[in-house]
Amino acid sequence: MKKLVICLAVLGTIFTGCSSDNNNDTPVKTPVTGEISSNITANKTYAYGNYTLKGMIKVSSGVTLTFEPGCTITCDKSTGENGLIVLNGGKLIANGTADSPIVFTEKSKVGGSWAGIIMYGDAPIVNSATAPAPQTAVSEDGLNLTYGGSNAAHNGGSLKYVRVEYAGQVITTNSKENNGFSFYSVGSGTVLDHLVAYKGNDDGFEFYGGTASLTNAISYGNTDDSFDWQDGWRGQENSNWYAYQTGVANYGIEVESKSVDNAFWPKVTGITLRRAAGTTTEAQSEIQLDAIQFKKEGNGDYSNIVIDGYVSQTTPTAYNGGVIQILDKATYDHQVAAGKIKLNNVKITNSPLTFISGVPASFTVSAASFVPASNWSISTTATGAVLTGGAWATVDGVNLLAKL
Repeated sequence: MKKLVICLAVLGTIFTGCSSDNNNDTPVKTPVTGEISSNITANKTYAYGNYTLKGMIKVSSGVTLTFEPGCTITCDKSTGENGLIVLNGGKLIANGTADSPIVFTEKSKVGGSWAGIIMYGDAPIVNSATAPAPQTAVSEDGLNLTYGGSNAAHNGGSLKYVRVEYAGQVITTNSKENNGFSFYSVGSGTVLDHLVAYKGNDDGFEFYGGTASLTNAISYGNTDDSFDWQDGWRGQENSNWYAYQTGVANYGIEVESKSVDNAFWPKVTGITLRRAAGTTTEAQSEIQLDAIQFKKEGNGDYSNIVIDGYVSQTTPTAYNGGVIQILDKATYDHQVAAGKIKLNNVKITNSPLTFISGVPASFTVSAASFVPASNWSISTTATGAVLTGGAWATVDGVNLLAKL
């Protein structure tokens, strides 16, 4: 029997394939192409394909933007500032798969070339010890938007198997800077799973308060911190975080809480932080080369941790690097000595200095600093992050999990 060739055009996606009388052949999707250059003001679905993102594109409140698995969205820094912003009340549905991730990238493949994915919500934040709840703040991404609120269950959508490459655009430090993923008061109703921040020029992932949790995450080759948060972020279901720092990088994890002594903390289990030999800190004016730094009343509950390669730096500036740094005495007194920092089942290799004290030099951190003593424990059997590879964790043929 001759095969019957069937071509279908459905929703802008062309399917080509052959179908015989025994139906053994599977249709093959052909990617569509297009441009995203205006704000999303009505529900929109982008079919599997290759798209150009031009401008700082905003998803309006009440609107859902959806990308099908396998989409690639590419910016070009020569066209100006680019980024994808989900405003409070808007939703981003980007559910890829391990073999068909959704990739946001930039043409030049140079870190810091665009603003990455920015999401806003109205979940709680804490940035003042005296102001009543709900507290708010103004974003540091250059958009100057207010974030914060009382909706702990805020739902900004679902991101699964999404990779952001070459983001972390910094124009003015602390007032116009972005990360791979920036989550402003995002709530626990939001799904953040199997995400990759790759070779950005700032933090891989940053939480500005909120209650969202992050599972199965890779921060690879970012030049500032791999994972960072402030404003009293309190995600409770975090697991399987992997950071690989190489070339230029700061902290594996930076923990701060705007100098507010909170009664709550985030929880993360299954963490692997690795620093390649020869990696130097980004700024030469402060000590920024430790696996985990706590400052400004930052705290948390962390377990099953693998830390490797955090050594002192000799050039271009000599700094001590270690596993845990407590930067200020308030954090030492109120968080370490008061039992609000828990680090358990910690496996340390190739990292000679375990504890680094910050400023002033009026306190010294040691295992005995933790109260109760059960808040600190070393292990030789910790597994750290456990992740399964695939196209989602492969860039230009390189398996990002090869060092895991």
